[in-house]
Amino acid sequence: MIMAININHQKHLSARKASQLRRQKRGRKKIFGYPERPRLVVTKSARHMVAQVIDDVAGATLASASTMEADLRALSADKTAKAEKVGELVAQRAKDAGVEQVVFDRAGHQYHGRVAAVADGARKAGLGL
Repeated sequence: MIMAININHQKHLSARKASQLRRQKRGRKKIFGYPERPRLVVTKSARHMVAQVIDDVAGATLASASTMEADLRALSADKTAKAEKVGELVAQRAKDAGVEQVVFDRAGHQYHGRVAAVADGARKAGLGL
């Protein structure tokens, strides 16, 4: 099941967002989350990070973590440190759900900065990427 992103009919998007969606669509042709190895997708905004472990066959989210949660909002750290904590937290929740290995989906974002910090935090907590 490939995610349907039709960027041609979304004329209200900025050029930057349209480019990001095009990169995301290109990556999703190759990345698919199976029950034995689900997809760890990272969503990034200017202020927050969200990480979800998704089984694409069942269409279900197995675990998630976000900087919008109360315990992570209370941290007095920079955004990159909070992103690493999100990676650790989603890895712990995924392991509690019985997931040991995941496929990393950067969703069209560059593997750099906060996106890389989420992956590093997940690896540090013992999740195989």
